Amino acid sequence: MTETPQTHASAAPTLAAQYQPGEVEQRRYERWVKAGYFTARADSDKPPFTIVIPPPNVTGSLHMGHALDHTIQDSLIRRRRMQGYEVLWLPGMDHAGIATQNVVERRLAQEGLSRHDLGREKFVERVWQWKAESGGAILGQMRRLGDSVDWDRERFTMDEGLSRAVLTIFKRLYEDGLIYRAERIINWCPRCLTALSDIEVEHTDDDGELVSIRYSDEVVVATTRAETMLGDTAVAVHPDDERYKHLIGTEVELPLTGRRIPIVADEHVDPAFGTGAVKVTPAHDPNDFEIGQRHNLPSLTIMDERGVITAHGPFQGLDRFEARPAIVAALREQGRIVAEKRPYVHAVGHCSRCKTTVEPRLSLQWFVNTGPLAKAAGDAVRDGRVRIEPADLAKRYFAWVDNMHDWCISRQLWWGHRIPVWYGPDGEVVCVGPDEEPPAGEGWRQDEDVLDTWFSSALWPFSTLGWPAQTPELAKFYPTSVLVTGYDILFFWVARMMMFGLYAMDGVQPFDVIALHGMVRDEHGKKMSKSFGNVVDPLDWIERYGADATRFTLTRGANPGGDVPVSEDWCQGSRNFCNKLWNATRFALLNGAHVRGELPAELTPVDRWILSRLQHVIGEVDGLFESFELAKVCDVLYHFAWDDVCDWYVELAKPVLAAGGPAAANTQRVLGHVLDQLLRLLHPVIPFVTEELWTALTAGETVVTASWPVGVPELVDDAAEAELATLRRVVTEIRRFRSDQGLRPAQRVEARLDGLAAAGVAAHEPLIRSLVRLDDAGAGFAATAQLAVTAAVTVALDTRGAIDVAAERARLEKDRAAALKEAEQCRAKLDNPAFVGKAPEPVVSKIKERLSAAEADLARIATALEALPAA
Repeated sequence: MTETPQTHASAAPTLAAQYQPGEVEQRRYERWVKAGYFTARADSDKPPFTIVIPPPNVTGSLHMGHALDHTIQDSLIRRRRMQGYEVLWLPGMDHAGIATQNVVERRLAQEGLSRHDLGREKFVERVWQWKAESGGAILGQMRRLGDSVDWDRERFTMDEGLSRAVLTIFKRLYEDGLIYRAERIINWCPRCLTALSDIEVEHTDDDGELVSIRYSDEVVVATTRAETMLGDTAVAVHPDDERYKHLIGTEVELPLTGRRIPIVADEHVDPAFGTGAVKVTPAHDPNDFEIGQRHNLPSLTIMDERGVITAHGPFQGLDRFEARPAIVAALREQGRIVAEKRPYVHAVGHCSRCKTTVEPRLSLQWFVNTGPLAKAAGDAVRDGRVRIEPADLAKRYFAWVDNMHDWCISRQLWWGHRIPVWYGPDGEVVCVGPDEEPPAGEGWRQDEDVLDTWFSSALWPFSTLGWPAQTPELAKFYPTSVLVTGYDILFFWVARMMMFGLYAMDGVQPFDVIALHGMVRDEHGKKMSKSFGNVVDPLDWIERYGADATRFTLTRGANPGGDVPVSEDWCQGSRNFCNKLWNATRFALLNGAHVRGELPAELTPVDRWILSRLQHVIGEVDGLFESFELAKVCDVLYHFAWDDVCDWYVELAKPVLAAGGPAAANTQRVLGHVLDQLLRLLHPVIPFVTEELWTALTAGETVVTASWPVGVPELVDDAAEAELATLRRVVTEIRRFRSDQGLRPAQRVEARLDGLAAAGVAAHEPLIRSLVRLDDAGAGFAATAQLAVTAAVTVALDTRGAIDVAAERARLEKDRAAALKEAEQCRAKLDNPAFVGKAPEPVVSKIKERLSAAEADLARIATALEALPAA
């Protein structure tokens, strides 16, 4: 009927009284790696399932975002491995050009040196030395989290094979006219002295200033960067703006400079914003650059690469932030300042590495012509070759790829893939591929810049499999199955992998599914930030609560595309869940549970119920995994494990096991089977504790490669589920009634149960009495309290001498007063039109829920008071 693991011992192994993650995790992980469970085979006949890990920076440490991303991927990988796929989860690291160069330069500074003191070649050698000694700490941290990656295939974006891929695709793109060199506005970091990609720029709302400057009697412009006016080469207005039509084609004098600049008409200008007239600084603003291109305006660079003013005059040599107030003061002195607003909060870009304010700068750089590449990336999603999960995020993807600007790929660094272009003494330009010799002779020099780190990362899904060589790995594992990543880099990394993958692989997509998750936030939904003091180190949680608890906490919040709130309390709850599994399995082993042989043919209704529930859970979990709803996977398994298995089935099994006999033997086998299947289902998310428990329960080699549970339709038993639903309701209501009567949980009282036969649970009366501590009614029985459990079932209790009636009445009266106060407060808010009209709907709904709960408490307490015997 079901698969039975191979067992090698007749005596049941014992488990420690408590689960200690620290004693299990490292031992188990080392054994998994040594046994080769994570190693993929390109010559396998199994269907492939591939995920390439988004490469973390070589400088990085495991943070909560990594932990979430890796746990989701590992859950998908482990399930597919158990389903019989040839699974490849390929690890690796990104060389992180700016970040790594900054780390090594800081070390050099401690020695009183700069990279220029060493020279390029020696500096790069120092970086490789740093990587060997200190880089890649995150790889060891991935092991602590339990990542089941194929360590034999670990890659690095600067290793020999991936470097060859970079040179190959650069050469192809160059020859196809898709890479070019030109002057364009780029993001520039005056501290790192390099161009930045959009993803390397962090935007924050900063306090600044908005200054309105009179350029003439009729023209006033506003700016947050007054220093850039020194580079103005025009004023732009909308062609249909009646206020300025008569000025189009005329000139105004640029204050402080004596230069005359034209007034041009451009539809980019919003006439409703500000005065409707904007200053145009083509060399220092991307929008102004576009205006300048349309009107053939000169581009005047007025500051150097360090943000120092170079324009001739009194401000030359000042830092940009020193020049700003000096220029405003000079304009004020001339009576040119019309208005000043401080503080003026606006979005300001900062270098993600050093937090320096980014400067838009006109610079000669290398670019990818993204037009045809971006179109192909959009088409692959539109025609269904690639699916985005959740689907509603596809529109954000299209908004990016359909409006993509050309990509600046050159960086003014020494660490990275150096641009393979040589310049000759007579203006020659030669692009050199991986198997070609660079030009020789006097006067030839290689381009000094390196490629954007994202350039090599964009090749990750196929370069890591051996491309441009046609390797067995590339044939077996490309296209990859799923890309799991945060929605925050959907545009920057995912779109670029799509462009390059489709280009390099002749239209074959780099992955079939893009599964997006959100950002990890604190329990209040607030972004984690050092400035907020709410950053959580996952390694700290792993140390204190275990990797499984950390993984379960993250995964239980991982709804597709949604942000993931976490708290330490929730992690403690996840640890308690692992302990619950441990205790249940330990109990099962101590009471003879096993997985030997087939399931018994003769089963009790309780056994049939739990087996039926198991089939539903298997089907539900499978469906949720396929739609990447891992939060719901965890929720389903949590409630099945905690509620159905531990709180009900194990409790219902205890009297049967204690009684012994054939029924006990059958229950031992069913209990073993249910735990076996449950541990397999949980293994992808919490691998360590499930491995320890499963191998103890089954004596099997490992759950890592055990087969994934498959539902057995024949075991679905609606009648048993209905019968047990009634039994559970009877037990639950009696327990609640006992509590309301003030009876201690272990206190036994006489009771009469009526209507069990009509409800179909008469056979369970001994079990019910055992669970709720009720003795048979004796000769002197007198009902002092009664409860209608269902339409058919009633229970009468004899509580004489069992409770202090006066004390219980006082307790209930106190509870009633509290419930009455709660109900009155809720009604007052809901009867207030101002509150209902202004409060958010979730807040109003919460108040309604509180009112309903208070009213239910009042009804329950009234019933309990009426049932109390006379004092």
